[in-house]
Amino acid sequence: MNPHFTQARSRREFLERSGLGFGALAASYLLGNDAQAAPASAVNPFAPKKPHFQAKGKNVIYLYMHGGPSHIDTFDPKPLLAQLDGKPVPPSFGKVDFQFTKMEKVPLMASRRVFKKRGQSGLEISDLFEHTAAHADDLAVIRSCHHDGFTHITGQNWMNTGWARVGRPSIGSWVVYGLGSESDNLPAYVVMLDGGIKGGSPLYGSGFLPAAYQGTPLRAENPPILNVNRPNEITAPEQRQMFDLLQQFNAGHKDTRAGDTELAARMASYELAFKMQMSVPEVADISKETEATKKLYGLDDNMTAEFGQQCLMARRLVERGVRFVQLYSGGRKGSEVGWDGHNQCDQNHEFMAKKVDKPIAGLLADLKSRGLLENTVVLWGGDFGRTPFTDGAEGGSGNRNGRDHNPYGFTVWMAGGGIKGGKVIGGTDEIGLRATQDPMTMHDLHGTLLSLLGLDHKKLTYFFQGRDFRLTDVHGENTFAHRLL
Repeated sequence: MNPHFTQARSRREFLERSGLGFGALAASYLLGNDAQAAPASAVNPFAPKKPHFQAKGKNVIYLYMHGGPSHIDTFDPKPLLAQLDGKPVPPSFGKVDFQFTKMEKVPLMASRRVFKKRGQSGLEISDLFEHTAAHADDLAVIRSCHHDGFTHITGQNWMNTGWARVGRPSIGSWVVYGLGSESDNLPAYVVMLDGGIKGGSPLYGSGFLPAAYQGTPLRAENPPILNVNRPNEITAPEQRQMFDLLQQFNAGHKDTRAGDTELAARMASYELAFKMQMSVPEVADISKETEATKKLYGLDDNMTAEFGQQCLMARRLVERGVRFVQLYSGGRKGSEVGWDGHNQCDQNHEFMAKKVDKPIAGLLADLKSRGLLENTVVLWGGDFGRTPFTDGAEGGSGNRNGRDHNPYGFTVWMAGGGIKGGKVIGGTDEIGLRATQDPMTMHDLHGTLLSLLGLDHKKLTYFFQGRDFRLTDVHGENTFAHRLL
């Protein structure tokens, strides 16, 4: 190195030392303009943002049934199956591929559940969801969802990220990116798990969006969020002084780097982390809830207590401004397989439904009584549906009591957020094999959800690898939204 010249430590210093400083002068002008034009969200990624248009929906609670619940045993009755029970699939229904099953080699299997007309609307719901059925007039049941992923991971990716492969941002990340958060001391996107999930953390990850938008797992045990508690040897005033000094140093560093929004966002995340040490233990402490409220969610019953506590936590979170909350039922835990009814589907679903039915009903009732359901969209669904014939994993004749995965036609339901319930949208064929009436792709479903929150799915974009990406890729319509309202 020439001893008469010193090495520039940054591009900014290089511009200051070269060309008599004219490069730095031009750069400071451009960066100054960028800093003035930068939105508040560039400084604080969670700052509330205005939606593209006015909507009643402001928050989302996504109830995810991990493993894939059977639509024909829950919300999509098929009387023809009772007549064809044990018979081959008629050739008129065509042929499609499944994970384990060759449909021409296995018999059809009727639902063992009893469906009844519920509420004033007469919405048909099976006896697996007797408690949820009491809210039939609040539910909009979409029976025509479909995608092409017949394995769990691809199905979960479709449902949670709008893409079959790993790497895209989750739907919760897109919502927070588009709307920010109304809470300044809690994560904007919270996830509560029920054991391990097959798709892993990418299902609630931020993908190519900034990492700030990923979901934050909230645990049932203490501490609710890992590393959220302050070390015992440091007092609260000492930690506050430490953060203030750190922020002072960072602020001085930022002042010499106009337009460095990444540094500003990092500073905002530090401040949020400090606030969470106080707010997270408070929101996780349900001891002050009334006994009536705890009973409403099923906390007095070992079967329903775990998911009931998650549902109660979801209400407490949206009540405090958290934008997106996702609850998983049925993650792999011990010998449990979740809603994956390859073997003894009816018994599997009866067990899983007993764990979630009363808590879900309690959540809907509690949200409604507090005036929160009007602004909170509740979405229920899973990986896919199940086949109307027996599972073929255990030999050519099939497992007589199980059902294989079925991505070609399945059900989700929505409530709240201005939705007028007591209605059915779309439908599958007479045996529940394929979506035939008003088919809804995952892009359509996600575009509809964004629309309920006041977001135009075609305008919610993020520039990455040379093009603008969006949750719905280059597909999707939100034409279903007006049918929900």
